[in-house]
Amino acid sequence: MNEDIVYNPEKFKAMLHYIISRCESKDNFGRVVLYKLLYFSDFDNYEKYEQPISGETYLRKRMGPVPSHFFEAINDLVDEGKINESSELVINYNKYKYSSLTKPDINLLSNEELQVINDVIKRITHFYSGEVSQYSHGDIPWRLAKDNEALNYESVFYRDPEYSVRDYDD
Repeated sequence: MNEDIVYNPEKFKAMLHYIISRCESKDNFGRVVLYKLLYFSDFDNYEKYEQPISGETYLRKRMGPVPSHFFEAINDLVDEGKINESSELVINYNKYKYSSLTKPDINLLSNEELQVINDVIKRITHFYSGEVSQYSHGDIPWRLAKDNEALNYESVFYRDPEYSVRDYDD
């Protein structure tokens, strides 16, 4: 499936920190929205440039794609003093909030990758968690995977037009 793709934990942390620094002030920005921003950044970059940003493995979960190394990366960034994670009980679930404590190091991210991330932020940060989950359920990589299975990067080439980010006329 994604045999040629290698996970780069430092790039994943750089992408994660950058997204947090750009979105931390938004009311709807929590863990579910963050998951989707990471997912669409990697998969959109793959569709556009045939290479993911971080090579992260995303799993098909009920609420949409979930990055498999998320907690490890968040804990590293917290331990390194780069971000803060907090939670509050809202009705019957924990709402997680993230904030940046330092300027993200974006040296590992190319200008093209930053542009893809910024485009994803622009496109989906207005969604609340339930809406962004619903939106992610329409994307082909999530639709083709079975529960708890890794999403296949190659499937982005079969996306419906409303999810596609590549101009195939070139």
